[in-house]
Formats: sequence, C-alpha cells, structure tokens
Amino acid sequence: MGDLGLQLHDMKRKTKEECKMTAVVERHGRGFHLVTPVLESIALSKAAGTRVYMKLENVQPTGSFKIRGIGYFCQEAAKKGCKHFVCSTGGNAGLATAYAAKKLGISATIVVPTNTSQATVQKLEEQGVKVEVFGKVWDDAYIKALALAETEGWVSVHPFDHPLLWEGHATMVRELKESLGAKPGAIVLAVGGGGLLAGVVAGLQDVGWQDVPIVAVETKGADSFNASLRAGRLVTLPQITSVAKSLGAKTVCVRALECASEGQVISQLVEDVEAVQAIEQFLDDERLLVEPACGAPLALLYTGYVQQLQQEGHLKPDLDSIVIIVCGGSSIQMAGLQALKAQLGMK
Repeated sequence: MGDLGLQLHDMKRKTKEECKMTAVVERHGRGFHLVTPVLESIALSKAAGTRVYMKLENVQPTGSFKIRGIGYFCQEAAKKGCKHFVCSTGGNAGLATAYAAKKLGISATIVVPTNTSQATVQKLEEQGVKVEVFGKVWDDAYIKALALAETEGWVSVHPFDHPLLWEGHATMVRELKESLGAKPGAIVLAVGGGGLLAGVVAGLQDVGWQDVPIVAVETKGADSFNASLRAGRLVTLPQITSVAKSLGAKTVCVRALECASEGQVISQLVEDVEAVQAIEQFLDDERLLVEPACGAPLALLYTGYVQQLQQEGHLKPDLDSIVIIVCGGSSIQMAGLQALKAQLGMK
C-alpha cells in the first residue's frame, strides 16, 4: 500500500469525534448527494398499522444511499492526492464510486463478482470506469480490489466499512429531523455489510435520537448480521444464497455489531419470496421499482412483521410513526423482476 493508502487507513482509526465533519461538500462547495424526499405512504401505513414515512434514497443520482458516504470518502481522498479509485461492489457502491470519480475528474476501476447483472456492468461502463469481473461473490471481488489498490496513488473505496462512509450516510438522519421535527417511533432499514446501519446510528446520535429503535432487515441466505448477533461475534456465512445480492456480504463490519450494543437494534429476517412480493406491491402502490435488498425492509411492513414485533414487546404497541429507508433500486429492471419471480417459482 502506498503512502496515500496508509493515510486513508489512518483516517479509519480516528475517533468518532475526529471523524465528524460539519459539511459534506465537493471541491466546488456542493454535495454529491441530493436531499431526498420524505413522503408519507398511505399503503404502507395501512399495512403496518401506523403512519409510515418513506426516505426515498432510490432517487439519488446513482440510485441508492451509497453516494452519501462514498461521495464524501472520495472527496476526502481527492484532497489527499488520490490518482485512482478502486471499488469492489455488487452494483450500488460501484455506481456511487464511478459517479464521484467522474465528478472529481479521477479515474476508477470497479471490481464486480460474476453474479452482477450485465445491465449493472453497462451502467458502470457508461460512467467511464474500467470494470473487472472477479470471483463468485462480493468478498472475492474485495480481495481483488485490495490487490489493485497496492498501486501507488490508488485508493480502495470500501463499500460499507469506513468512518467517513458512516458520517456521509448520517446526513439522511439530519434531513429526517429537519423534515419531521418529532422523532419517529422506529426506523426500518436493510442490512448488508452494515454501512447503512452504522450511518443511521451515527446520525441518530448526532441529533439526539439515539433512543429510536432500528429494525434491521435481511433476507435468509444473506443474514450475516443476524448470525453474528446470535453468536455474539462476527460470523462469516459459507455462501450467499439469497437473491438479494446487494445484501450479499458474507461478514458484516465490526461497527455493525457495536451499533447493536449502543442502542435498540432489532434484527429481523424475511424470505426471498416476501422481499420480491414486496417489490411488486411497492411498484403498484408507489410507482417505484426497487431491488430485492430494498424489498426486504418493505416486506417487514407489508407482511405483518411490525405487528408481530409489537406483540413480542420489541416495539411499542402505540407507535406514532415509522420511517423506512428506501435504500435503492439501481440494480433492477422489469425483466430482472420477472426473472427473480421465475427463479423463486412465483406466478
């Protein structure tokens, strides 16, 4: 690893207070991410039995929340003289890296596993980056990306495990406070590697909402966070069998487990079929197409899990409202949705 890589590694060691930044801006003073809408959903509210607000991160320029943290990380790396970005991804992190690199005028290589759709590869190439296909799952691609980042001046952009990513993602909670005023009864989100969870926890702590419970949802077969919580330590899954490939980190970051000990984090699993059914229902209800990773938290609302968590005492019976982070939809098209349904034996 070159000197620049060591500098970025040292940044990761900084304390939480040192990593807090007052603004997430690019060199011209503008952020890469959008301030996204917070909209009430009548359909989701009816299904969950309480008012549900959608934080629509799927309308970000790259189609997911990832641009918040990755954009911020890339801006900071550029300030230190980065010459080339390298990112391993199943899609969303790579698209965010490619977008930020293009904005900053810096070249980039994106390493994707073989299960990445051709449509996603094409989107990446359209951003002007080099795409390399390596390994069966994200973890394999990550090893390749680290090897490439040994080149002097090249910086590895981790998809979910870095304090600057979490600080960037935390901006969505500050936006929620500005939009809602009062804190919600719960926040529902998807967990893959744990970056979104870490960012939301950081944001809740920043705005004084650290007592808001978080329901962290995974699909069975991509449930490394749930497995780690049950074991009380990091667990590496033998393989990813879920269709929710964007959740497909075989091991979550250490920070995800730390978050579970700092607040009320409720882990919930849903079936692949439930996630895909939720995608279809959400498309009908809100006219928005999202990917299976985003379908997982939607399934929690559509299929009665909220009421179950209330009955079990994990959530208050008189929840005033729920916020769902609609995390993204960059890796899905109608043809892909039909293929998922066929794969799962759905009509």
